[in-house]
Amino acid sequence: MKKQLNLLGLGLLLVTALAYAETVNMKVNIPFNFVVGGVTLPSGEYTVQGLGNSGNAISIRKSDQTAKGLTLAIRCESSKTPEQSKLVFHRYGDRYFLAKIWMAGDNAGHELPKSRREAEVAMDYPAQEVVLVASLR
Repeated sequence: MKKQLNLLGLGLLLVTALAYAETVNMKVNIPFNFVVGGVTLPSGEYTVQGLGNSGNAISIRKSDQTAKGLTLAIRCESSKTPEQSKLVFHRYGDRYFLAKIWMAGDNAGHELPKSRREAEVAMDYPAQEVVLVASLR
């Protein structure tokens, strides 16, 4: 009986980890070039997915597979639960940097650390926030 309870507990732990890893899973049309993980990606339709057990690794792939980016994110929280899945970009002049990822119904999001390149551009331009609504896959 004890062995069965241990297996049940292990199974629940595994299911929880997998559920968290799948929290980021969306499609979004991005109408401008943007930077993520030090790579500039062209405008287009993208799939955004969480990878691994922790969900910290984020994959961003263009639908036609011609461009992709990979980055690590930090968990962040909002006092208001978003009603829609969305990507938040920091805009400096005509340059866009992916900053946060939010899934509908979840007040825990993913924040991307500011890169050296973004910090340099931020010295020359005031920051603006640009929000794009995404659809669930």
